[in-house]
Amino acid sequence: MPTTVPAYGKEAAERLASMADVTADDRALRRFLHGLPGVDAVGLQARAATLGTRSIKTTAKAYAIDLAISMIDLTTLEGADTPGKVRSLCAKGINPDPTDRTVPQVAAICVYGDMVATAKEALKGSGIHVAAVATAFPSGRAALPVKLADTRDAVAAGADEIDMVIDRGAFLSGRYLEVFEEIRQVKEACVREDGTAAHLKVIFETGELQTYDNVRRASWLAMLAGADFIKTSTGKVAVNATPPVTLVLLEAVRDFRAAVGVQVGVKPAGGIRTSKDAIKYLVMVNETLGGEWLSPDWFRFGASSLLNDLLMQRQKLSTGRYSGPDYVTVD
Repeated sequence: MPTTVPAYGKEAAERLASMADVTADDRALRRFLHGLPGVDAVGLQARAATLGTRSIKTTAKAYAIDLAISMIDLTTLEGADTPGKVRSLCAKGINPDPTDRTVPQVAAICVYGDMVATAKEALKGSGIHVAAVATAFPSGRAALPVKLADTRDAVAAGADEIDMVIDRGAFLSGRYLEVFEEIRQVKEACVREDGTAAHLKVIFETGELQTYDNVRRASWLAMLAGADFIKTSTGKVAVNATPPVTLVLLEAVRDFRAAVGVQVGVKPAGGIRTSKDAIKYLVMVNETLGGEWLSPDWFRFGASSLLNDLLMQRQKLSTGRYSGPDYVTVD
């Protein structure tokens, strides 16, 4: 369903306005981003590893599995995608387990822009969002007018959410204001004439950003430009979401809200395949941000195969046994 462009409270609006000088020019933005506290890589990795050892049992595990299912952006982003495949994925998102109507729906179906209309029709009345990748996904290698047209086309087709990719080449070259302006203009392209807008998720492709410090800088840059969500990866490179990188994003949104008063969501994507992995991420969210972020409105998993494992584990908890290989569909 369309979402209305959020109206910041007076205090948040004032805080954002007070930071306008940070993005006034490239020098100011560079000074701010490089003035952010450096990331202690050893400490970060140790904390992520420690949080991953927390034990979740029985009732709490059942709750976490259902919560994780409700946070999935069920995804198909292949060159061979067809309308039939997208409709099948939508049906699975609406009713993940045909034998158990108590299983929650997923949060969104994520597709390429040309499949938005197909997904929108298949999901009609379900409440599940349609997310579209845009801005020359996954490389981000296109002229800005092409990226903006890509975004507008997806929004016009009915996309509720836009997953854009930043220009990593510009970012790694230190052209921060160029990246900021691109995100800002894509954010504007998400707005419809009636004042509603698609939510904007900004993908960093953290596996290409080289350092945790760069991930923190990219997080703040995107949030200053108006990102509704910050997202780790496209799922199309060798290194995608990892617990330490996701922890950097979680700490960034925590610090941003403390500084500005605006809450931003987080989406790890790529490489999260098991229930055990998903629960580790939920523990990390709870320990870092608190229960307020434990909602599909503020935390998502970008995944294609995770849902099947969650369904298998859910069935094991309820019956005491695993089903055969035909219990879940193969996407």
